Amino acid sequence: MLDGKLAMTRIPEFYKLHGEARLRELQARVGLTDEEIELLRAGGGLSLQRGEQMSENVVGLFSLPLGIAVNFLIDGRDVLIPMAIEEPSVVAAASHAAKLAREGGGFHTQATPPVMIGQIQIIELGDIQTAERAIRRAKAQLLEEANRLHPGIAARGGGAVDLQVRRLEHPTTGRMLVLHLLYDVRDAMGANAVNTIVEHLAPLVEQLTGGRAVLRILTNLADRRLARATAAIPARALATEGLQGHEVAQRILEAQALAEVDPYRAATHNKGILNGVDAVALATGNDWRAIEAGAHAYAARTGHYLPLSSWVMNGEENLVGELEMPLAVGIVGGATRAHPVAQICLKILGVSSAQELARILAAVGLAQNLAALRALTTEGIQRGHMALHARQMALSAGAPSELAEAIAERMVVEENIRVERAKELLAELMELKSTAEIQGP
Repeated sequence: MLDGKLAMTRIPEFYKLHGEARLRELQARVGLTDEEIELLRAGGGLSLQRGEQMSENVVGLFSLPLGIAVNFLIDGRDVLIPMAIEEPSVVAAASHAAKLAREGGGFHTQATPPVMIGQIQIIELGDIQTAERAIRRAKAQLLEEANRLHPGIAARGGGAVDLQVRRLEHPTTGRMLVLHLLYDVRDAMGANAVNTIVEHLAPLVEQLTGGRAVLRILTNLADRRLARATAAIPARALATEGLQGHEVAQRILEAQALAEVDPYRAATHNKGILNGVDAVALATGNDWRAIEAGAHAYAARTGHYLPLSSWVMNGEENLVGELEMPLAVGIVGGATRAHPVAQICLKILGVSSAQELARILAAVGLAQNLAALRALTTEGIQRGHMALHARQMALSAGAPSELAEAIAERMVVEENIRVERAKELLAELMELKSTAEIQGP
């Protein structure tokens, strides 16, 4: 990220600029080239030919809006956050929450080493104890073989970390062993590398145990690859038009309490976090489906589905939030490398490692959570959400872009944001336009 004034992510009324002005503002602050700006302007950066190389049975391209969340201060660094998402309230909410977090010094993050877990399932075992001992005796040999397959990762400080053995049982299979290969994938998400290794090791494990290997694949419960974010928001910063800051903070604590004892609420609490995390993951070409699977499994790791974040008040009248979740993301390989706009988004973020990207995603998730809780416990989620949603209603009604804003504003004033009302207003405007054309100047 550039130093000095231009690096600041505080861009007053950024949302009021038209698209071209936003692009130029972004270019000045991040140092994008004219070619990169043209890719953003073109709406997706993918040709049909490139799409055919990335997927199967391709018949076209599907685009999503790419927004920029502002105001983020993460570990003392200003970061502009690219978010690929169709819901405008998510970008607006993240930006507002980041502004609140700046009042307390922004977000502070950590990430564990990028260790993924590959599983090998072994069934049809004679003596399970003998099989387990055989694996443990061959541990060094198996780790060495794993490192031999990807010498480049080992050279960069990654590679096989450990090999663990678990005993499980099921009526269908009887007793089984499940091997966990712990593998540091460095700056990759790691699925391809880990899957290749466990598939290669499976025949060796069969020879050692006399059993049969069934599944050989990574797990998306990446609980060795965690990211954490914290923020302390002065209670006074949370004040709304009708509530003092400490009242809002108390309401957020009350909402947190429900999420901790009720999985129905916890699921929605965590969905709000993932609104932000997924949008950045998608913008950077990462597997948001794997992130979702890991997040929900981690939330249920105790046997009770829990919120991924927590909020408490400290002795200094600050509302302190903390989020911890698995975040298996990469900055090399896959769509991250194949999609030109994903590369631009990584440049906007200014990240140099997968761990740094994971830490940013954790901060965005915590910001999104704060914004949702503040809205839910004060004015309600629908007021701000539907005001932003009005434009989509107008477009859904068939309004051309030059009329959509006027229709949206009218529906907000009327507090009647529905497709049916948008169609009525569109008909009125089209009739006025037609009358004006007939009458002439």
